[in-house]
Amino acid sequence: MKGIIFAILGGACITLQGVANARISSDVGTWQAATITQLTGFILAALILVFVRDANWTGLKQVNPLYLAGGAFAALIIFSEVTAIQHIGVTFTISALLIAQLFLTFVVDGNGWFGVEKQKMKLPQFLGIALMVAGVIIIKL
Repeated sequence: MKGIIFAILGGACITLQGVANARISSDVGTWQAATITQLTGFILAALILVFVRDANWTGLKQVNPLYLAGGAFAALIIFSEVTAIQHIGVTFTISALLIAQLFLTFVVDGNGWFGVEKQKMKLPQFLGIALMVAGVIIIKL
């Protein structure tokens, strides 16, 4: 249950962040919006880290350097999302993002990339994606 609550919270925050970034971007520019978002996100994460006090910096040496670059994806995510929202609107953008996320997670799970346990994708999972795509097409019409 805790996982579902955090997933819903994360999804809501992604949508709110995208809308806020689109508004910031229209005033100052897309890369400036991405910079502001990354900076405020860093400040909040650092403050939470100070108060939670569960840091394990010694484990950082064990992390694959490729994975440490994961945060850099956020700049590309913000730029892509803001640009998409400006061109196709919030609903269609978030729908397309969710489908892209789900499709790539199938590829990652199916191939066992990044050290995740390899999962067998079956017909119900593919039907689920097909239904989501159909839903987005219906929303767009």
